[in-house]
Amino acid sequence: MIKKGILQLGLFEEKLRKLKLETWVRIKDEAGTLKIERDEEAFKEESYLDGCYVIKTDLKENEADKYVVHDRYKDLSEVERVFRGCKTVDLEVRSVYARQEESARGYVFVVMLAYMIIRRLRRAWMSFDLTVEEGLKQLATICSMEVKVKGQKAHCQKIPRPRQQSRELLEALQIQLPEVLPSRNLRVVTRKKLRNQQKSQQN
Repeated sequence: MIKKGILQLGLFEEKLRKLKLETWVRIKDEAGTLKIERDEEAFKEESYLDGCYVIKTDLKENEADKYVVHDRYKDLSEVERVFRGCKTVDLEVRSVYARQEESARGYVFVVMLAYMIIRRLRRAWMSFDLTVEEGLKQLATICSMEVKVKGQKAHCQKIPRPRQQSRELLEALQIQLPEVLPSRNLRVVTRKKLRNQQKSQQN
């Protein structure tokens, strides 16, 4: 029983070290019962640093002050968030078997282009209560209708008047949709069909 109690105590102490609580939390073994105690003074001292962090840089003091260093560090978190959005959420840009140098360079170019697009959209839609993803979904409701004249071969694509929110999003980007598009007999491949084609090519 003693060995078992000591083993359990050691496991709990190791857990406290992993959670970085060992400075103000203590575990005691009293007659085979483990009790958790909090050191109030140590907890109070530790709480003074809540929300604080340290940023280390190799720049000299005369090259950038602490505010510039902090702002650039925050920019890195923004870049990480945008890249994650580029590849998974907003534009779904992913590398597919980019094994050659040319393919890898093309992939990086597309990701950086997507990054610029997202930044442009976010700035333009800053006054709207929506994310870039929500704005793109709203614009996805814009469609076109094929208009044919009976007895004639000529036809065109007419764009119906978009919804009000779609119009406001386009106006923020300074984009004006044409009312009519000439029909060019282009083949449009949906995302689902494109993925099926990629799978068949890989097989």
